[in-house]
Amino acid sequence: MELSKITEYARALYEAHGDKAEAEAAKKVKQHEEAGEAEDAADWHAIREAIRAIRGANQG
Repeated sequence: MELSKITEYARALYEAHGDKAEAEAAKKVKQHEEAGEAEDAADWHAIREAIRAIRGANQG
């Protein structure tokens, strides 16, 4: 997934779920890993990292 899409998904998830967004992304990572969907799991991991960065920026 392109970086712009990762950022877009992360922002949308953060706006929808607030501080719970990172946990939601972590659930998606686990679901895709368990289903053997490594590429999708990697995308969600990147989204989770982007959410973490957004949260950090909002705490300062």
